[in-house]
Amino acid sequence: MLTLYHSPMSRSTSIVSLIEELGADVDIITVTVPRQDGTGARDPRNPHPEGKVPLLVHDGQHIRERGAIVAHLCALYPDAGLAPAPGTADHGRFLSWLFYYQGVMEPVMVASILELSHPGFEATFRDKAAMARVLETALKDGPYLMGDTFSAADLLLHSPFGWMPEFTPDSQVIRDWVARCAARPSIAHAAARDQESMSA
Repeated sequence: MLTLYHSPMSRSTSIVSLIEELGADVDIITVTVPRQDGTGARDPRNPHPEGKVPLLVHDGQHIRERGAIVAHLCALYPDAGLAPAPGTADHGRFLSWLFYYQGVMEPVMVASILELSHPGFEATFRDKAAMARVLETALKDGPYLMGDTFSAADLLLHSPFGWMPEFTPDSQVIRDWVARCAARPSIAHAAARDQESMSA
């Protein structure tokens, strides 16, 4: 049994989109989380040890962090074609994008939003310009990160630019990629689901 703990308009929204893309059978439980504006609160129904989302529970095992959840769900639903087959070289490249998102993109974006700058940080994670160059280089070979085919890596990596369009790098190649990803029905459906939950 698969259960996703989700809070509307949060990092877990991209996992809701992924579930639709995969045609996955997942029970989605909507919970509250503390918000940066002071609204919301930790939900006692959410078993995440820090009260965060997303959290995927698979037969009692807790899977945290979006990259891990994306990889796990894609492995459970390989016929959806959103990830290369495990053990292949392309799968290694796919995993590299998931880890790049968690390990580089999010820290760089948070630092930029908070206007934090430090030589040590930039030596470790680089900066927005370096991040943009990495994406541009990958997208020169095809409309998506893995080439001609949309993958769960695109779904994950484009997601912050959907929430914060002003953060999208000043690159036509990247803007076009974000638009292609955002146009997928699963993105609109997850957003509509969130709006309905927030207004209920």
